[in-house]
Amino acid sequence: MAFGGLTNDSGDGDNAEINMIPLIDVMLVLLVIFIITAPLMTHAVKVDLPQASSQPNEVKPETINLSIKADGSVYWNAEAVDAAAWQARIDAAAQRSPQPEIHLRADGELAYKHVAQIMADAAKAGLGKLGFVTDPRTQ
Repeated sequence: MAFGGLTNDSGDGDNAEINMIPLIDVMLVLLVIFIITAPLMTHAVKVDLPQASSQPNEVKPETINLSIKADGSVYWNAEAVDAAAWQARIDAAAQRSPQPEIHLRADGELAYKHVAQIMADAAKAGLGKLGFVTDPRTQ
């Protein structure tokens, strides 16, 4: 009989190698497709654009120096102001465009509650640029 039996005496084992020919064929077909379609994707309309030389108009925000002495007195650009005056000035500064930068200079012996009050008032008014000025010392 020519039918197979339970024993495999012919020595024909399973072939565990991958047939690479179909994979190479698919790769070459894809390569040809990409070579043909790549120039079509870069197609654009050629337009001669006018040349202009201009500089961007950069508006730099104003800088406000807000100083606080050890006794709690507040100075707006070296001008002494009371609490109601600097709060009104902070509200007015928040309405400007572009908003000014506030540079806060506080005495080292000052209680933190005065600095926190000014920071809270600036945030409440809507000012987003607040910086602390320190004295760099070499030790």
